[in-house]
Amino acid sequence: MAGRNGRGVLIKTGPQNGTIDESGTKALVEALVNSKLYQDYEKAFTEATGLPVSLRPVESWQLPIHGKRNESPFCDILSGKSKACAVCLSVQEQLAEKAAEAPATVICPVGLCDTAIPVKLGDRLVGFLQTGQVFSKPPTEIQFEKAKRLVEQWGICEDEDKLRKAYFSTRVVPQKRHESVVRLLSIFAQHLSLLSNQLVLQQESSEPPIIRRAKEYIQQHQADDISLGQVARAVNTSTFYFCKIFKKYTGINFTDYLSRVRIEKSKNLLLNPNLRVSEIAFEVGFQSLTHFNRVFKKILGQSPTEYRAQLLRS
Repeated sequence: MAGRNGRGVLIKTGPQNGTIDESGTKALVEALVNSKLYQDYEKAFTEATGLPVSLRPVESWQLPIHGKRNESPFCDILSGKSKACAVCLSVQEQLAEKAAEAPATVICPVGLCDTAIPVKLGDRLVGFLQTGQVFSKPPTEIQFEKAKRLVEQWGICEDEDKLRKAYFSTRVVPQKRHESVVRLLSIFAQHLSLLSNQLVLQQESSEPPIIRRAKEYIQQHQADDISLGQVARAVNTSTFYFCKIFKKYTGINFTDYLSRVRIEKSKNLLLNPNLRVSEIAFEVGFQSLTHFNRVFKKILGQSPTEYRAQLLRS
């Protein structure tokens, strides 16, 4: 099943549990890239570190940093030839495999480091924050000669002086500084994970009036034990038709949408340290603490207690 939020995010869901599939994750990552949060962070990160950064979906057949500000001039040259491009894409595939659960770095055949940090929607991997095209130590003549031979094998016939200048002008990031960069990106990846759920719930002005009224009703009654049939009656339509049109325009089923609305509400209540997690669970409409904990972790990738502790450390 698939649905589009007006001109917004296309969310595709599985047949049973409303989870977002491959096509939906690509659209979700695109929405994250277009968000003000991401664009502000990308600008600040690049200006502060001098490094490129990119957010790409899990399945991607493009070079994520090509064309970005502060791209390595040497990598820019390589991207112009298909054989070199194929080698670079192979490196990206290796990096994606290593970074599925935690930040990872790989070194490409010409000696440059690329780093990826996983971004998740709940417990599902949706993309990677990537930076790199840097040396961990100043390059040597021996390294350059090896890189030059590889470039020639890939069919790139550039002037040696141009290659040399591009190679030796590529940024060097020592290990300690690189570790700090990875920490910054890891923290931002957590923020993006939280934003992902808000984007899934995002309302677009071009949605049909039935969907807008249904969402308003759900927001007003999310703490109650409401059902699909009850919401359908509230917007004056049959349960069957409402179920079909709701999933078409939101991309997720009613139960999953209601759970996400309740989790968003609980995130605000968790800011209050005087409220117990059990109180919050019942306040937002969950009938048991166990169910609340399970849904919270599924959507946000951490338990309510872990989320609150993270807020208090901030």
